[in-house]
This record gives sequence, structure tokens and C-alpha cells, in this order.
Amino acid sequence: MTTDLDTSLHRHRRELHVHCYRMLASFDEAEDAVQEVFLRAWRARDTLGGGANVRAWLYKIATNVCLDALRARSRRTPALESFADVPWLQPYPDRLLDEIAPPENEPDAVVVARETIALAYVAVIQLLPARQRAVLILREVLEWSAKETADMLEISVAAANSALQRARATLEEQPLPSTAGELTDAERELLDRYVDAHQRADVEASLALTREDIRVTMPPHPFLYDGIEQVRPLMAEGLPSAGEWRVLPTSANRMPAAACYLREPGGTEFRAFKLDVLRLVDGLVAEVTTFDASLFDQLGLPPTV
Repeated sequence: MTTDLDTSLHRHRRELHVHCYRMLASFDEAEDAVQEVFLRAWRARDTLGGGANVRAWLYKIATNVCLDALRARSRRTPALESFADVPWLQPYPDRLLDEIAPPENEPDAVVVARETIALAYVAVIQLLPARQRAVLILREVLEWSAKETADMLEISVAAANSALQRARATLEEQPLPSTAGELTDAERELLDRYVDAHQRADVEASLALTREDIRVTMPPHPFLYDGIEQVRPLMAEGLPSAGEWRVLPTSANRMPAAACYLREPGGTEFRAFKLDVLRLVDGLVAEVTTFDASLFDQLGLPPTV
């Protein structure tokens, strides 16, 4: 039993982490949650009967860990005008998503489909009460049945269906941008142009890649820049005067991203500074979400270049 559980924990660790990330919208808090899942699983291992679905059992523990965390923090976004309203939002490195082995008889896309790991999706479900959030993820992301979901949450099927209906109604009021499919060659090429313009601190070249209605946010900071007229002075002030830039293309949340390193005036090396995650629409940058460099290691990136 111990060996089987250890094997299952190792096999499902990353997808459990992604599940907790969707619930909590924070990579670091999801990491803490998974550690708690492992502890609870070991303590309850004697209750796991022979022939039990270990993956479902682990998901039940993980969901309850997240529900406990959400209740303890009383954390829920009352309104969502931009990602600035979700200060705990963090990115999720694609290289870690690629570690997930597809569960038996389930396509890999079910677990890490682009539209359900994109920042917009993760942010918008923070509008939902904890139980509605759990039901939505179990039903629509993992594609579990109403009965499986009800059994996991120890509620009636009617209650599970009602929670899903209310969750869907909330999401219908907050339309999500389309993010279906893998990154295209055109998106990768646009990312390369973004990287080049940023690295040269070329403000006009950067602006030429953006839509008129571009939006820039910087969680956990409350800053919101809406439209090219607000973004222009931000770039004009920040890009050339900060120092010299080195920028590496990467990806997070199945979205193109730019890892930015800065050598400040008088400095001797380029240090990890920020991560820009891009949402692209019709061949232009529609949104930039800027995070700090705290997850560069998880992105497989060095602290300096």
C-alpha cells in the first residue's frame, strides 16, 4: 500500500498542483496546498480500500485542502475589471505543464487545455464562491460527471448541478477571450518581434506591435494602464531609462511570454527582473500582464544572463 501510494503521489503530483493552482490562482500557494495534500494522504492511507480510484481520492483531498484554504483566507474577487483585481495571481510555467502524463483513458488536453489554464480563465473563476469554483473545475475542466462531483464534495447531485448552473451564469457575465489551441507560428513570430523591440528599448517598435486598446497590469500591484495613450508614456519612461535589457522568449499558461533581464546603469550583469505574459489578438498584443522574477527558476531560466 505504501509503495503504491508513493507511486501515485509522484505520478499525479503535477496535475494536482495545476488543480490547486486553478482553485487558488497562485503558483506558490498551490505548492503549499500540494504539500498538505501529501500529508493528509499519508495520514489517511489506511482508509484507502483495495481497488479504489487513487487519482479520484487524491483529487478529493486536494479539493478539500483548497476549500479549507479559501475559507481561511476569505478570498474571493468581488469584481473583475482587470487582473489588478486579483493581486495574488501568478503565472504557471508551461515547462511544468508539459510534465503531466495524461491519465488513463483521458486526453492530456483535459488536464491542461489552453483555454482553462490561460490567465483570464484562472482570474475569472476567482469571482466564484469556493464550492462553485470546485464544481466548475471538476465538471468542465476535468469533465467529471455530476455524480462523481457530488460524491467528491459530499453534496447531492442536485446541489452540484445547481452550483454549476450558478457558476456558468457568473462566467457568462464575464466573457473570456478565445485562447483555444496551441501557440501558432504567427504568435511565436510576434513574440520574437516583441522580444527584439524590448531588448532594443525601442518604444515605437514596441507600440507598433500593440492594439489601440492594449491593457497592462502588474499583479500584485494595483496598476492598470488602459489604451495605447496610457501605455505609451509607461514604455517611454520605463524602457530606455531603466538600463540595458536582455529578453528571452518563453511561455506561461499556454501563452507567449518574455523573460526580461535588466542591467541597471553602472551594473555589471543582467539580472532577472520581470516576466511579461502576452495575450495576442489578430496579430497584435492585446494585453500584457507583468509579473516579478520570482518564478524564473520554475520557468527553467537562470537568475542572470
